[in-house]
Amino acid sequence: MTTLGTATACPGEIATGRLSVGEARDGSEISLPVAVINGQDEGKTLYIQAVSDGDELNGVGVIQQFVPRIDPSELSGQILIVGIVNYYGFQVGEHRNPIDDTKMNRAYPGDPNGMSSERIAHATFEAAMRADLILDLHQGSTSRMIDETRVRCGSRHRLHSDCLELAKVFDCGFILDQKGPDGQLARTAPDEGVPTIDPELGGSVGWDQESIEIGLRGVNRVLKYYGFIDGSIDIHPQTRANSFEQYGAPAGGLTSFHPDLGDYVSSGDPLFDVTDTFGRVKSTVTADSTGVFWRTRRLPQVATGEYVCSVGTDLDEY
Repeated sequence: MTTLGTATACPGEIATGRLSVGEARDGSEISLPVAVINGQDEGKTLYIQAVSDGDELNGVGVIQQFVPRIDPSELSGQILIVGIVNYYGFQVGEHRNPIDDTKMNRAYPGDPNGMSSERIAHATFEAAMRADLILDLHQGSTSRMIDETRVRCGSRHRLHSDCLELAKVFDCGFILDQKGPDGQLARTAPDEGVPTIDPELGGSVGWDQESIEIGLRGVNRVLKYYGFIDGSIDIHPQTRANSFEQYGAPAGGLTSFHPDLGDYVSSGDPLFDVTDTFGRVKSTVTADSTGVFWRTRRLPQVATGEYVCSVGTDLDEY
């Protein structure tokens, strides 16, 4: 029998429930939606969570479509799922937890007696630490971004190769291999011995089915490769970036991009123009280095110095 919050599943069963994480300002209980998929046979444990950033919804789109499709009678091991981590941010469509103005994915491993975000992080971290593998589903907030997978433990970490293997199995085609900020789940969990990746499933306002499909395929590839379900997968070389270059606007106006997301650029290639309202080019920004056109702002209007786009650099094939 496997339990997470109020969800309890016997072998061969799926159960859903809630995981209590505190109380709201009116004293009502706050709890997160959880699911337990308990396989018919023994095996590894996979932990999946989504929406630790409240406006990143493609991950919950993956979970919404994945859970009805899985047959626990054909599963070895168990899957623990927290469908929405940032309860408060999700309710109002904001990136951060508005109760304490904290980015949830900077609060791990959390604190049971801390601020709202720390308490949520503590409860979900405890669930994650029951697993052998962790998938923390994200997207590029409301920016435009390629589908990619992030390894955040750092190249010198003892689990670096295990996290890279998991990223390659998930297979978004692009990997960012760069040590993450303090408090990220994908950086913190490997310190406790659990390989963890942070799939960034595109970027959109709301969600987009194409990136959700990539996430669904990634989860199923993980299940097959690590023996949760029958089947085999092919592992292909992927483009790995080890760092970013970010570009801001040298003038105010409207941006238009030269490359498409995922295109390779070379040093000196034009990245974007800033024009005035009437289409006159005020400035053209070029790439400093060879890389992949990785991420852009969604809206065209910019002020001087405002973020415009990012290029993934220091590339190799992994």
